[in-house]
Amino acid sequence: MSRSVPVLSERRILHEMTSTAFSLAGYQVVKDLGVVMGITVRSRSIFGLIGASLQTLRGGNIQLFTELCNKARAEAFELMLEHAEQHGGNAVIGIRYDANEVMQGVTEVLCYGTAVQVEPE
Repeated sequence: MSRSVPVLSERRILHEMTSTAFSLAGYQVVKDLGVVMGITVRSRSIFGLIGASLQTLRGGNIQLFTELCNKARAEAFELMLEHAEQHGGNAVIGIRYDANEVMQGVTEVLCYGTAVQVEPE
């Protein structure tokens, strides 16, 4: 007896249906579904911190921290899209990011916006 592997449904909100503006060109908002957010809390391992400390001696971009920040923002963004989908949205507008240090070496990244339902104009 063969089993089928469950397939996760594809994302309904494409990145093209997101904006930092409060509108999407070519679409009209037909329903405002409220604020949605994605949050992640990240830390770097002690080895990563040592590596980053060594990079600061050279100056310039600290690649380890850049990668950590990019991953945290991407994760928070994806979590926000999931939240918007759960609320029935097909787009997110007014997207913003916020970051705070929770404790030394631990950073919270928040991505938030307004989930909406849009239709082509």
